[in-house]
Amino acid sequence: QVQLVESGGGLVQPGGSLRLSCVASGSNFSIDTMNWYRQAPGKQRELVATINNRGSTNYADAVKGRFTISKLGPKDTMYLQMDSLRPEDTAVYYCHAPVVLISPTAYRYREVWGQGTLVTVSS
Repeated sequence: QVQLVESGGGLVQPGGSLRLSCVASGSNFSIDTMNWYRQAPGKQRELVATINNRGSTNYADAVKGRFTISKLGPKDTMYLQMDSLRPEDTAVYYCHAPVVLISPTAYRYREVWGQGTLVTVSS
């Protein structure tokens, strides 16, 4: 089927930068929109940023002006460039996409999540 794998998390000081990536792999699938979510300890998972195949983007208010989402179509790879990081950005960041699985007879829809990558912002 389809798998999403995140990478790039780690420990960074406040004001620092980090770049996350998400790679979609599998066979016979189609993705239009890809999303980044995050979940801090004890809190609900929240949408951080989204992008579609036309390059349209949207961001949560908390990250506007600091984070940039981008997508590389040929490899189904998505990035989240995070600048001016703050301690409150500390969370597990998840890649997410609604996926269409294509077979000779039918399309099937799936919500696919990565396993997450931990970002810790601390001095």
